[in-house]
Amino acid sequence: MDTKRKQAQLRYLYSRAAFGATPAELHRATEKPLRKTIRQLFHDSASVDDLLIVKPAENQPRQALRQLVRDGQLDREMLKERIRLNTQQIRDLNLLWLDRMVAGPGALREKMALFWHGHFACRPSGQNALFMQQYVNTIRRNALGKFGDLLMSVSKEPAMLQFLNNQQNKKNAPNENFAREVMELFTLGRGNYTEHDIKEAARAFTGWQYTPDGKFVFRERVHDAADKTIFGKTGPFVGEDVIAMLLENRQTARFVVGKVYRYFVADGSVDDRETSRRIEELAGQFYKSGYDITDLMETIFNADWFYEPRNVGAHIKSPVELLAGMRHTLGITFDQPQPQIFVQRTLGQTLFYPPNVAGWPGGRNWIDSSSLLFRMQLPAYVLKAADVPVRPKEDGDVNTESLARKGSASFHTTVDWVAYEQAFANTDDPMLTNAIAEVLLPLPLRPDQRTLIDNQAASATTRSERIRSLTASIMSLPEYQLS
Repeated sequence: MDTKRKQAQLRYLYSRAAFGATPAELHRATEKPLRKTIRQLFHDSASVDDLLIVKPAENQPRQALRQLVRDGQLDREMLKERIRLNTQQIRDLNLLWLDRMVAGPGALREKMALFWHGHFACRPSGQNALFMQQYVNTIRRNALGKFGDLLMSVSKEPAMLQFLNNQQNKKNAPNENFAREVMELFTLGRGNYTEHDIKEAARAFTGWQYTPDGKFVFRERVHDAADKTIFGKTGPFVGEDVIAMLLENRQTARFVVGKVYRYFVADGSVDDRETSRRIEELAGQFYKSGYDITDLMETIFNADWFYEPRNVGAHIKSPVELLAGMRHTLGITFDQPQPQIFVQRTLGQTLFYPPNVAGWPGGRNWIDSSSLLFRMQLPAYVLKAADVPVRPKEDGDVNTESLARKGSASFHTTVDWVAYEQAFANTDDPMLTNAIAEVLLPLPLRPDQRTLIDNQAASATTRSERIRSLTASIMSLPEYQLS
């Protein structure tokens, strides 16, 4: 395989399996077989360090704070300040996770965790930073393990039980919300269960609760111990039994693999015959492997069809992918962290605040008239440390609005231009434009784009200035929004 074609494959791999690659990473990877690079991605993600913003003993969720007010230990102003600090902790958790995506060695693990965050969509209730910290760490720890372990662990997370109202799910007064979403969004998909299955499963999940300090607990006194009939089976089932039944159902493998395929391979419909056959084969392998996520992803990344031209440049980057990719490729750090929250809110993807229980819809939904121009101008704002004349989307969400801070639209950044420029040290000047484009874009430059970009860099007086100008111009092309 010629070097240019291999670099294009590697660039595509890094953009889908991670958050892009630096020029130096691409150069090193071209010197070894593709399979070895894939193996290295998994090796680098073999271990995980937890995100830590709040310690359990220091956590004071809104409910506990209001009790302090009732007891006379806090006044109203102190309550507002404590709630503001809780919100700030969730913001800090957001930014810490983003930093791990950008600079941590386990980019593949973080990319998988970002996918699972959308699959197991969850938002903070009562601004409880500890619960969200536990939730995201559970997802990150299990992101490349067995899906059954991930499903069970996330389902028992206090953040999820709170978000889906299972604390209120008690015998004689069952709440169906948790049971419904476990089937519809986490495992089987809509239409593959009955309303009776949900009602009976909700009874099985009674007693699945949590303590104020963030521990799962099974409370027998509120559990319905009578027989239930779920998926045609009858017995005194508990929540773990329902999870086991869902994993026994091959439809769970089909549903999960279909979502993985759309996220990592091809956006949009999976209704064409070839794609449906491929998903069915992957689902069969996934089921037979005991829902081994690493095995599934290795199969996808090593498949010839993964690198088919129709897949390249067909994925619209999510806002987090876009931001993390820019930072990683150019070694960008923000002097103040708040603008990164501004970017997430403006483009419609704030970590820990999915729009609803179904997560972010993705695909073409990332692009609309209010966000497209900002997306195109974002590289210039970041690289030129500009003040942004744009307001975030008015999503009507008081929780994301409370993340905003004064000065969030003032971009002051540091770029590691030395390392970036060094990667092009042996590139002749006439080849510089194409060489940079091959690092940054999924598709080759068109002649008209090349002319436009060269004209924009014509005023550069030094090679360093030219590299920076070409980079900013290329990143401002519509194709940079794709992977």
